[in-house]
Amino acid sequence: MKLLNFLLLICLLQLGACGREHQYEGVHQSAPIHFALSQAPLSLDPRVATDAASERVMRLIYQPLVDFDENFKPTPKLADWKTVNTTEYLVSLRSPRPLFHNQQPLNAEDVKATYDAIVQLANSPLSAEYANIQKITVHDTDHLTFYLKQPDPYFAAKLIIGIMPKHLLAQQHDFAHHPIGNGPLAFVEKEAKLVLRRVSDGQIITFSEVKDPTVRVLKLLRGETDLLQGELPAELVKYLQTKPEVTVKTSPGVNYSYLGLNMQDPVLSNLKVRQAIAHAIDRQTLIHKVMVDHTRIAGAILPPEHYAGNADLNAYDYNPALAKRLLTEAGFNVPIKLIYKTSTDAQRVRIATILQAQMRPAGIELEIRSLDWGTFFEDVKQGNFQLFGLTWVGIKTPEIYTKVFGSHHFPPNGFNRGRFSDATLDGLLAKEDWQAATSRIHEQLPYIPLWYEGQFAVFNKNITNYSPKPDGNWDDLATIRKYAH
Repeated sequence: MKLLNFLLLICLLQLGACGREHQYEGVHQSAPIHFALSQAPLSLDPRVATDAASERVMRLIYQPLVDFDENFKPTPKLADWKTVNTTEYLVSLRSPRPLFHNQQPLNAEDVKATYDAIVQLANSPLSAEYANIQKITVHDTDHLTFYLKQPDPYFAAKLIIGIMPKHLLAQQHDFAHHPIGNGPLAFVEKEAKLVLRRVSDGQIITFSEVKDPTVRVLKLLRGETDLLQGELPAELVKYLQTKPEVTVKTSPGVNYSYLGLNMQDPVLSNLKVRQAIAHAIDRQTLIHKVMVDHTRIAGAILPPEHYAGNADLNAYDYNPALAKRLLTEAGFNVPIKLIYKTSTDAQRVRIATILQAQMRPAGIELEIRSLDWGTFFEDVKQGNFQLFGLTWVGIKTPEIYTKVFGSHHFPPNGFNRGRFSDATLDGLLAKEDWQAATSRIHEQLPYIPLWYEGQFAVFNKNITNYSPKPDGNWDDLATIRKYAH
């Protein structure tokens, strides 16, 4: 801890003086609330954005027809729905509902235009998700019907896209850089930082990218930023817990971290090799060294408390001797060499380095390749990897297992980026036998499960009405308050 304090002091001396508060013309405001992020949102267009920061901001700028309750069940947001039959869903918009931020009303035509735009947009990563929509018929300003090509009992849970104005879609408006929705926060500008305004009271909230976690912490302690959430090394969180001028809140999380494997690779296609990797990881030590409080070992993508969860999955224990024996039984000379891709984020690189050290006595030499986020994620989407590390964020419905592991869901028709194919699993997925399906996945290891990340938020003492959510969302920015010291 003395070393950490020394490093923080050195960085503190190197930081420049606090910048002046920016005033936003025509906006009545108290002092802005500053939120520092490890990575800025890449796009604010609901049709194309898939990164976690973009998804979390878009939840605040736009509103969907449907959201989820604390039990992971779909619940009405802008609309109610009725299942007319297996391929027909009647949607009824609720009244009253917020205006778009340009003061135009939201109606059924906007809903139809939003989903039509996703289906028709060639480069939308969501096109496959909604390809099952045959047509959408608007009945009046408040009612419309979605007609599906094939039955889908989970369709209502897919109505989670933020609604965009029809006339702006027709004009090919640049939603990525100038979003207009009807959520609790409205777009102001995006230059050096993203600036949003709370609709209810004009409160300004800014989002700044500060990649270095130590610098983010120092900015918080200096009062240059007000809020941090997630993406800090555990020792920095523990350090902040000793500082009386800030509040640290932690809670259990549901976001699933894992190692992805390329099942087309001649080494990784061997089940015993995958089992060896699973037994070569000391998850509990990793959690203790790298993760925050409330992080727990994971079994399947959905946590055990989910209605489709599986609490009976036993974690793979750390057993280097067994791992080495499995590699030998698979016919390989140890050590085997594997390439692990990750982003340049400091926390991700640290995890990779610990994995490398843990795997070595198990007969696995792990070569780490840390890439900028865009390059790394593009490699993952294209299947250009042996091993990679990622986290599924905000997953709510069990059909994720079909999209990620189904034999017919290789990209671009799904997220089976490792190209895992297993007829037995396909049959279980078709029957929606989630308990048996997750057991089969856990046995076959197309993913190596790691943990469900604990969530935390750190903020100055003059900040209230904010808590971390299990999925890491920033929903409390709709209610957060900042008071004068």
